[in-house]
Amino acid sequence: MNTDKLNYQCSYIKCILECLLLSVIYVSSLYIWNSQHSRDHPLTIKKRFLSVSFMLIFSPLYTWYLINDKTKVPIWYWLGLKWDGIFMSAASSLFLTCILFLGSICLICCKNIQLKNIISIENIKSKLTDLIWLRNYVVAPISEEFTFRACIIPLLLQSFQPMTTIFICPIFFGAAHFNQWIERMRAGVPCLDAFIMSAFQFMYTTIFGAYSALLFISTGNVVGPIMAHKFCNHMGFPDFREMFQFQEPKRSCLLVLSLVGLILWCILIKYTTDPRIYSNQMDWTEMNQCNTINSSNNFEQKYFVKL
Repeated sequence: MNTDKLNYQCSYIKCILECLLLSVIYVSSLYIWNSQHSRDHPLTIKKRFLSVSFMLIFSPLYTWYLINDKTKVPIWYWLGLKWDGIFMSAASSLFLTCILFLGSICLICCKNIQLKNIISIENIKSKLTDLIWLRNYVVAPISEEFTFRACIIPLLLQSFQPMTTIFICPIFFGAAHFNQWIERMRAGVPCLDAFIMSAFQFMYTTIFGAYSALLFISTGNVVGPIMAHKFCNHMGFPDFREMFQFQEPKRSCLLVLSLVGLILWCILIKYTTDPRIYSNQMDWTEMNQCNTINSSNNFEQKYFVKL
């Protein structure tokens, strides 16, 4: 019994280290260029585009190497790359995230931002040529969700149950954003202020990471988390200070709508994360059974316990 317990503990540690290594490789790939420019400089952005392009190839190969021989399910199913439920996953994730940001969406409406200016051809063209916009709303959501959700979650599921995975996975994602502490100090921000800002960013990116992991495991598709990530990047953290600057009754309405959005989100998340909605036939607990140690224990139980 003690040997089995030790084997399981070693399996957990091995799994965590595998995920940690992939996270470190992802962050390190952004800094191999030794650029003296800021993160928003066009040259830095282009070089980092190359880095994440490499990670889009390396990450699935890394995951495939570690789990491919332990499961009969095609690797792209574990990575959430499938057509089944893709449109429902995208629409549901976007809708649920909009509900969560109900107060912020109403804040935008109160600022009299015209929709026709947002969706105009000129505005779209300018965005598609804006490297910062492409980084924040296209490249980052796709590369980060693919690596930190689609590639790390299957690794975690080899040793942990889905619910445990949902809370472990975002720690790697949140920690990967802590590198901006150094970048802020390079930009002239005092060390303590940069640390507080990075700690706050770690907190809310970790919370979002748990939400995104839930979407991935529930829908079985990586598109849903990507859509939620894009939207959250666009909205940013709710600006309650700006809401308080409005006169009554707008101020109270915005705050109430923010609370209503959070309550509705808590209610709807139970129903919108039902795997049957997305034709998600994946049995994530099967991934845990495919672990080498688990498989050997199951084999012994199946063929020797009865003896």
